[in-house]
Amino acid sequence: MKKNTNPFIKKAENAHVDMRCEASALRWLAEAEREGGMSVVRVLSADKKALSEERIIPGRPSAPAARKIGRALAITHAKGAAWYGCPPDGWDFGWGAGYVIADSLTPVVPHKDAAENWGAYYAESLVMGYAKQAFDLGVIDETGSRLVQRVASRLQDGVYDAPQPALVEQAIAASSGSIACARLHGDLWAGNILWDASDSSATGGILIDPMAHGGHAETDLAMLSLFGFPYLDEVLRSYNETSSLAEGWRERMQLHQLAPLLHHCVLFGKSYVPAALTVAKAYA
Repeated sequence: MKKNTNPFIKKAENAHVDMRCEASALRWLAEAEREGGMSVVRVLSADKKALSEERIIPGRPSAPAARKIGRALAITHAKGAAWYGCPPDGWDFGWGAGYVIADSLTPVVPHKDAAENWGAYYAESLVMGYAKQAFDLGVIDETGSRLVQRVASRLQDGVYDAPQPALVEQAIAASSGSIACARLHGDLWAGNILWDASDSSATGGILIDPMAHGGHAETDLAMLSLFGFPYLDEVLRSYNETSSLAEGWRERMQLHQLAPLLHHCVLFGKSYVPAALTVAKAYA
């Protein structure tokens, strides 16, 4: 992958956005690089209004690079996080907020409010959080809201809880309580991995634009598959070979896609509602 000497400047979209949040997320994810985790774009400087990063010129997708991505992503996840919904280290931007895209909030969770299981965290902080925003905007009606609530109730009861991938489980077991879950990119759609298909690349790509937090590793994989990713089967195969996924992971993929679909309902309106409610019906 080539690097351009001219920095890339990313500016806050509105007054609610603090670009130091994204800078802390990039640095947190980059901590896994030393163990073979995904490469992360370098932060040059950051303040509330702007983030300066190294400028990357991406290469073309390839199967070998996809296999490297799968392996490296598994290692990044295994770097771990202290609780479900925890923000990156160095987060000092107030606990009443999170990552803001347009006027939609992706929350982070104080440790004192952390859920004990993934399902409760996912239901309360993400699924119902976005569903409420969509309902308040008039995007989802009462019938749709009740359907999502049924899924959330099952999530809170732990019906869909499952072990993390093997490397994350090993990290949790070895951490003496300091790690509870996986370290996620948090917005891992295809556009947020820049490809490096060169033979010299160690990880096959580089991560950009995260909403990093503690969660279940399957969420990143589900997001990667939601809108399509080149050589996705190679990524998933390599990931599974590096850090075995729990039984039934394929059947849970759409469940992990429910929150981002609801988020898209908030951001982009009713065009995403049918997809979100179709997923909700499958798990209600």
